[in-house]
Amino acid sequence: MTTPNLPDAETPDLAGAVNLADLEALGRSRLDRNALEYYASGANDELTLRENRAAFARLKLRPRVLVDVSQVDTSTEVLGLPLRSPIGIAPSAFHGLAHPDAEVATARAAASRQSVMTLSTFSNTPIETVGEAAAGRLWFQLYLCTDRELSRGVIQRAEASGARALVFTVDAPFLGRREANERHRFALPPHLQVPNLGTREQLARMETDSGSQLANYFATLVDKTFTWGDLEWLHAQTRLPVVLKGILTAEDARLAAEHGCHIWVSNHGGRQLDTAVSSIEALPEIVDAVRGKVEVYLDGGVTRGTDVVKALALGARAVFLGRPALWGLAAGGEAGVRRTLELLEDEFRLALALCGKSQVGQLGPELVR
Repeated sequence: MTTPNLPDAETPDLAGAVNLADLEALGRSRLDRNALEYYASGANDELTLRENRAAFARLKLRPRVLVDVSQVDTSTEVLGLPLRSPIGIAPSAFHGLAHPDAEVATARAAASRQSVMTLSTFSNTPIETVGEAAAGRLWFQLYLCTDRELSRGVIQRAEASGARALVFTVDAPFLGRREANERHRFALPPHLQVPNLGTREQLARMETDSGSQLANYFATLVDKTFTWGDLEWLHAQTRLPVVLKGILTAEDARLAAEHGCHIWVSNHGGRQLDTAVSSIEALPEIVDAVRGKVEVYLDGGVTRGTDVVKALALGARAVFLGRPALWGLAAGGEAGVRRTLELLEDEFRLALALCGKSQVGQLGPELVR
């Protein structure tokens, strides 16, 4: 395996990056094949993966002019947590593939930019360690295990570590088929752990003769029987707000709101059901269905400040970054993730001003065609 990362002091290219595409190129160059294919891959023909970006590009902005934009305020809040801008970090597994500091670097970067990090169940760093680094700016993503007691324990650890919300991923009873991972038998390197779920010896169940070892392990881990009626059990396990991640239809959005859950519009970065609708295309019907009863967030395809403007104008309260944060992490650890957030925040501020808006609350659907 190649050494994919350099310490922050050895990454002068970070300052030269002028957009997220620059950071992606830099990050990709520092990853070995196993890590790169894991982060970059989508399901099957990767049509939904590409559509997440293409759908944003098709939306056009209708800017207003002759407005005082000498002072532009990008701040907002999610579930009562103040944010410098409506940009957070989405949950993604195995940050240790990108940088030795793994999820700790991501959490510190998010905290330094007054953002929020969502920690994956499949992190390479214990919840407690990341919670300390996140300084109160942590959400926790949950895959519900067939072993309910294991899930209960993970939820309790997340609460004790300062998580402010529980993000329950609902679109992955099985992992989507990511063919590069199948072809080259993706496996977690021996030096990395998954401390929220078990010991290295327990994770040896991932080791099979064919296919993605993660997909094989995941198939035995996650509860496939969980339904809307079981959300009462989940609410009973936690004092935290519950966010359902993976909602793409108005029908499910209404059910989520009826069950007291906030909504995260997502197709899992195009990694689950290929040809599923893009997140930004699904957003308007979901916002219309819940009519402000719960908060709505979005991930998938966000790489420009104008993407953030479009998502908020169509009703999202905030957007979350998946792959862009990982590219930044690979490019330069904590400094790379911080640079990712900084670049997108600056683009968002400029896009607000050029649309004739001085604050987030002024964005509405009339801005987008």
